[in-house]
Amino acid sequence: MTDTVTYLRRDAQLEASRFPALLARAEHLAGTVLLGEHGRRRSGMGDDFWQYRPLRSGDSYRNIDWRRSGRGDEQFVREREWQIAQSVQLWVDGGASMRFTSDQNLPQKSDRARLVALATAILLIRGGERVGFTGWQLPPRNGDVQVLRLAEALSDDGEDDYSELEARGMIPHARAMFVSDFLGDLDPVEAALTKAADRGVRGVLLQVLDPTEESFPFKGRTIFQSVGGSVAHETLKAGDLRTRYLERLAERKDRLDRLSRLTGWQYMCHHTSDSAQSALLWVYRAMDGGH
Repeated sequence: MTDTVTYLRRDAQLEASRFPALLARAEHLAGTVLLGEHGRRRSGMGDDFWQYRPLRSGDSYRNIDWRRSGRGDEQFVREREWQIAQSVQLWVDGGASMRFTSDQNLPQKSDRARLVALATAILLIRGGERVGFTGWQLPPRNGDVQVLRLAEALSDDGEDDYSELEARGMIPHARAMFVSDFLGDLDPVEAALTKAADRGVRGVLLQVLDPTEESFPFKGRTIFQSVGGSVAHETLKAGDLRTRYLERLAERKDRLDRLSRLTGWQYMCHHTSDSAQSALLWVYRAMDGGH
């Protein structure tokens, strides 16, 4: 029995050693968001009392708590706490383009994307939600073991410059989070959001960009090469490309924003030069605001 426990502990430590830095940083980042005693509490179907609130237009008079209302001139409704766990599905771009960084003092886009996604998962799971990936690699579950599974899966890198969004296996009426630089073909993104809307899935698009991808500070002779090495372009007058590049980037971001609004999703562009906490707070509030 002792030998079995020793082997199990050794195997667990070996597995955990593959992604300790990401997990530790995500735990720390998640800790900066105060959930409060009751996590993601919200009103809805349930048995437990949550709060009183003033009567609003459209409320049924049957919901009025007459004992509480009798203490003053205002009428109050008794709300119960939502007790149905929500399924949340993630997709984080593992393409080679996400490994780009313009400065050694800045994180790679993939590092920031994984950090925010895992920290979001930790917050949601601690709030009682089930979290997993789109597709069938890792279905939504809750618990600390699921956090470890997510961290391990997020440590894998792809070889292609751009990875196609995985839109299979989306659970009807679930929530979702797609994280990428979205610099590849946007048609699969549009198809995924349309499919999600048809299934009643709502969520967030988080676009992660390096600041140089936003400002295009290049001048003179420049060689542009994709991280995966499949695309290369040399120019003697990089500055002449700046206006057109910025126009196309703006068009791309506008398309993502329009697609999000049309399908009931929310979109944000985050730069790796900004704090990870700012992205996490936006994502967490956006996910919560969809209920």
